[in-house]
Amino acid sequence: MGLGRFVRCSLALAMFLPLAACAGGSGEETYFARPRNAGAPQPFPVNYRADLLAFLRTYLNDPTNVRDASISEPVQRFIGGANRYVLCVRYDTRDSSGHYTGTADRAALYLDGRFDRMIEKPQDLCPATAYAPFPELEKLKR
Repeated sequence: MGLGRFVRCSLALAMFLPLAACAGGSGEETYFARPRNAGAPQPFPVNYRADLLAFLRTYLNDPTNVRDASISEPVQRFIGGANRYVLCVRYDTRDSSGHYTGTADRAALYLDGRFDRMIEKPQDLCPATAYAPFPELEKLKR
């Protein structure tokens, strides 16, 4: 192998190693293991409704005709070794064939005052949560 080819291969390897590290461990286990701002008190997510609506507009297959939407107030919890604000949202939406899928709960996590992540199966993040109507979600347009 010539020196020029060796240098090109070394540069290519150096460029792709960081990407491989990012792709290596995805999922909630890796996310919750991050020590980012672990013990720091978090600022209240002032725009939590607007941030959540902006995310759901792109997240949902059909953001129109959402029904039975409700939301909880954000509460700060120590989750996976770090403080985060968590709120629960419940709604019924249509799938790609146009049929309603049934009401489901999701947990929205906020970090540093901004929307960070949606957990589809919140299990013990949303037990017996008090919900209030969320009409803005039901009026969502594309």
